[in-house]
Amino acid sequence: MAELLNDNVKQQIRDVFAELKGPVHVLFFGAQENCDYCNETRQLAEEVVALSDKLSLGIHDILADSALAARYHVDNTPALVIAAKDGKNITDYGIRLLGIPSGHEFSSLIQDILLVSSRDSGLSQPTRDFLKSVKSPVLLQVFSTPT
Repeated sequence: MAELLNDNVKQQIRDVFAELKGPVHVLFFGAQENCDYCNETRQLAEEVVALSDKLSLGIHDILADSALAARYHVDNTPALVIAAKDGKNITDYGIRLLGIPSGHEFSSLIQDILLVSSRDSGLSQPTRDFLKSVKSPVLLQVFSTPT
């Protein structure tokens, strides 16, 4: 299978990944049937993770690994979960990418990896204080489309 990322793009990503602070674990969830872009998303995740020794990848089937998918609140495929890894501990920051992160969404994948690696949201202190006051769960979703 042909690579999705050319050598120039790989080098640019390596340069950006030089800023990675802590290890990041990417979990890919796919399905054997009825999963448009699962193979491409998995390949893209494999190519990106291979660009830094601070990155690791777990490959999971949403049906065969249904308990793990439920734990990470993944119910659609293809899906990527971007999580922190500290030794054997995986910390979920709630970052999910559904569908293949191509086009402009590819930069979101790279930025999400950098963000999780830093272990800091970059939010201002007033925003952090406000968020501490939120008493009920909030589901924040951002939708983007390549069209």
